[in-house]
Amino acid sequence: MDPYSAEGELINIHNHFHQGQFQEVVDFDTSSLSSENEVPARVLVLRARIALGQAEDVLADVKGETSEPEFAAVAALAQSALGQTDDAAQAIEELAESAGDNQTVQVLGGIVLQAAGKSDEALALLSKHSGSLDATALITQIHLQQNRTDLAVKEVAAARRWAQDSLLVNLAESWVGLRLGGEKYQQAFYVFEELAQAPATSSIVTLLSQAVCELHLGRVEEAQSALEQALQKQPDYADAIANLLVLTVITGKDATEITSSLKNAAPNHPFLTDLEEKSDLFDKAASKFSAKVAA
Repeated sequence: MDPYSAEGELINIHNHFHQGQFQEVVDFDTSSLSSENEVPARVLVLRARIALGQAEDVLADVKGETSEPEFAAVAALAQSALGQTDDAAQAIEELAESAGDNQTVQVLGGIVLQAAGKSDEALALLSKHSGSLDATALITQIHLQQNRTDLAVKEVAAARRWAQDSLLVNLAESWVGLRLGGEKYQQAFYVFEELAQAPATSSIVTLLSQAVCELHLGRVEEAQSALEQALQKQPDYADAIANLLVLTVITGKDATEITSSLKNAAPNHPFLTDLEEKSDLFDKAASKFSAKVAA
């Protein structure tokens, strides 16, 4: 059984993680857990610490435990978070050969390989899962990044049949809804708004998700409010800054200051990388034309 399933004793700490409540995961009391769930719980705590920017500390903590595939996978995830994507991917490729049936290796390996641009390898590793909602959610995200919405829809529909009330299925369905558009925007909004505004589930991640829905629905003021709430909680939250930058451009305001803030918070943020690539392509295209001077 998936240790993070609704029937498992890790359901609460698992939900905290996927709601973006990383400090709650770190602070979670795991002393009463059964021995079989000690490792999965610790993996969640280590992943939460990486999400909180403590990748170097996590790498040091698991240094002597990498003979265990779970902690070797955590080490690779920490390396990836530190920008050592090639080394991390190589470590995962080796783990996939020796422990490809390990759920932690599958999920963390999928994250690392996708971050390294190896989507096919990530999907191949994740496809080995047996009833893992984490793997299903990650497969959905990868398909969306590949612009294969059709495959993402199928993945979520299949998961819905065997995990109807799961938080992760609801989240994955909402991610797909944001890609499909139309009435799906509103459905996704209901999911994220409920999480973002309830004190027990609110986090910078759920607030950002609510803001993205608001943007798609054309509710600019509400989107800005949600983003500002997220940035009050964490002023250097790069994804919130990136979306605030988008909102600023949409509303026709000067985005210079916000762009600078994003560069300071995350110089290699995907939004900045994509923006630079698009700017270069535009310059190359523009260079092929010369302005005509009217007589």
